[in-house]
This record gives sequence, structure tokens and C-alpha cells, in this order.
Amino acid sequence: MVFRFPTLAVTGVALLVVAGSALQHQASSAQSGGSTGLNVSSAERAAVADVDAVVRLQQQLDSGKVRLTFEKDLGYLRSLLRALNIPESSQTLVFSKSSAQMSGISPEKPRAIYFNDDVYVGWVQEGALELTAVDPKRGPFFYTLPQLEEVPPTFERHTSSCVGCHDSSEDPSRLIPRLLKLSVVPDRNGLAIQAAALVTTDRSPFRERWGGWYVTGTHGRQRHMGNETFAAPAGDLSISAFVAAQDLTRGANVTDLRRYFDTTRYLTPHSDIVALMVLGHQTHVFNLMSVAVYKLQTALSDDPKADVEALARELGEPIVRAMLFSGEVRLTDPVAGTSGFAEEFQRRGPRDGRGRSLRDLDLETRLLRYPLSYVIYAESFDQLPTTIKDYVYRRLHEVLSGEDQTSPYAHLSAADREAILGILRDTKPDFRQP
Repeated sequence: MVFRFPTLAVTGVALLVVAGSALQHQASSAQSGGSTGLNVSSAERAAVADVDAVVRLQQQLDSGKVRLTFEKDLGYLRSLLRALNIPESSQTLVFSKSSAQMSGISPEKPRAIYFNDDVYVGWVQEGALELTAVDPKRGPFFYTLPQLEEVPPTFERHTSSCVGCHDSSEDPSRLIPRLLKLSVVPDRNGLAIQAAALVTTDRSPFRERWGGWYVTGTHGRQRHMGNETFAAPAGDLSISAFVAAQDLTRGANVTDLRRYFDTTRYLTPHSDIVALMVLGHQTHVFNLMSVAVYKLQTALSDDPKADVEALARELGEPIVRAMLFSGEVRLTDPVAGTSGFAEEFQRRGPRDGRGRSLRDLDLETRLLRYPLSYVIYAESFDQLPTTIKDYVYRRLHEVLSGEDQTSPYAHLSAADREAILGILRDTKPDFRQP
């Protein structure tokens, strides 16, 4: 299948970049689908039909069970978000030139990103919709939906346009797909200066986050790179050194973006700081799980006698640390969003018998009130290979029971450990003690 838009030439673009899966990369072509109408080969369709949210939606569109409404300025965007159960409040706006539709992105026309736990939707004014659906066993799949009114609308999967740039592997012959959320130093046109970029997670220094993004919300004396463009430095660029020398006051504590661009063109006028924080954490954990799955399968394929326990430890421990927020940068002032995303995120539960949830936010000194990732409820976690999942569960029990109080987990108080353990026992039926 030929990608409709020019391949992105700039490396290190700032955006939630969504990539295709290893399965997609290996496919030599994708043929027009049969009964689903999805433009993808029947073999690929069968491989993901039970789990891929976009494939499921295409089947519902083809059967007439679901219809998408086309609007003049937004196309299918609003209707698509409803169909995929993605809240409009999750809107974040990236103005650095990114995605294959980079010519349509600028500080005056940012790209909107919407997301839930499993699906991401990108919208560029007068462009196609871009989607990523995370397959729990195969990683992310990349799609577009042309903004042309037709019945039923037809998604297209792209097989080899993305993974080459958005790869977690150090071996160019074995690509591992990943989701990227990057911070760059954008110039006044939205181009990443010297193509330098930093991956943004909850471990990132606050000051180095969100370069090339708009950010709405309050965060006290803390500073970030959002809402700003910069002049290129005279020499080679080190983002950390460059940002340390900048006065970032002008872009701080912004609650109204109208001075930057026409916000009426978007579903909401927000690019919520809490949504951005959640997005950075979530993509990091999903990427670690994808790497673990792929590397385990590859190692056992190369050597069926490989030490499985050693592999589980090597690949599972980074997941455990990320899920327990080891290394999370502490907030020095409270953070508050503007869009209502925080309230909607917390409503999505589940809750234990005492009303507690792993989606409860703190936002005073850290992201979550109970610092264990809600990603533990995702289908991608449930579908981890037994070797990896058992290791993660065993280590969670060791840490939460207090058996392991080593430095990576010293940030967890006794009250934290007890609360998380209680929530898990009530809300995660397969969580079991070794």
C-alpha cells in the first residue's frame, strides 16, 4: 500500500508519533479488504479482527450498526471520537511540524491529538484523520481516514511508512514499533531546530517537557518549554543546556491560547497539562511492554534453550519500575488542567470496595495518588507472555508487601504500598500472590 502523504523527512519531531507494528513492517503489501471494507489484506484482518479497535469499528460501520457523521469543518472527527470512546477533553495540541501531514502543521495551525488507553487520533485542519490502535499482542497499527464523505467510511492501514523512524530496536533488521511523545526546540515556523528531541515521560525534568506543544493549565513556579518558539543557537544544540539558559516565563501558567491561534477551529480551546502528563506516562509503559514482548519472542526464536528466567528479569524489571513510577520527577507546585480531562480520566475506574482507584490523580507532588500505573488494566498488559506477566506480578507483590524496599522503590511509603495492594486485590482478579 502506498502512503498517501509525503514521508516525514525530519527526525526528532515533537508529537505523539504513532507507528506501525512489526507485522505491518514485514508485510510487503496490503490488498483491499473484503467484507470489512478495511483496506488491508485478509490475513492481517483476521490476525487483528478480535482486538484491534479500528478493525472492530470498520466492521460495525460496514454492517450499519454504527454510522459516522460528517461535519463541514471537522469531517468525521467528533463522531469518530464518540465511536471510539475517546473524550474530547483529552485534546492536546502540537505545533511542531510532525506526521506525514507536516505541511499543514504550524504554530498557527497546531495538530490535535485525542486518546484513551488504547487508541490515538490525530487531526490536522483540512487533512486526513490519523489513528493508532494498539493491538495487545502486536503493538500499534497505523491508519488514516480520508476526510471525504462516503458510506461507509473506509480506514486504510499503512504497512511500512512509520516503523523505520519510530523504532525502539538497536538492530535495524529487527524493528520494534513504539509510540513517541517528544519535546523539541521549535523555531517560529514549527520546525525542530537541528532535529534534536527528548522523549517525554514522567521521569523527564519538568523544564524539558513539551517543547513544540501548546500547554494549558497552571503549575506554579515550575517551568516547561511549551507555548514557546526559539531562535536557533549559534553552535550545536544540547536541549538540556539550551533550556537551562532560557527564560520560560512567558509560556508558563497559560490558560487561554487565543493569543497564539484561532482556537474556534478545534473541538475545545485547550491543550490540557494533565492530559499531556498522562500521555507521557502511558506511552512510556506501552513501549516497554512492546519491547519486552518482541525481545522475548526473538530471543527464544534465536535460541530455544535461552534462560527464560533471566530474560524475564531483564525485560520485566523496566516495566515494574515504570509502572511503580520509579524515578518520577516530583512536582514542586500543584498542577491543574483546564479542560475537565482530570475529572473524566478519574471517572473511568475501576474502584475498590473503599472507593479507591489507580486512576485517582494527585497533582500536588506526583501524577497519581496511588502510584501504580492504571495500564495494568489494559488488554496489552493482560496479553503479555506468561513469563513476563508472572515476573511483573511477582515483583509487584515483593515491592508492595514491603519485602523489597531497595532504592528504586524507596519513594513508596508504607501507606502507598498498602493502598495499592488493596486496590489490586479488589479490582484485578488475576493478581495473585506467589
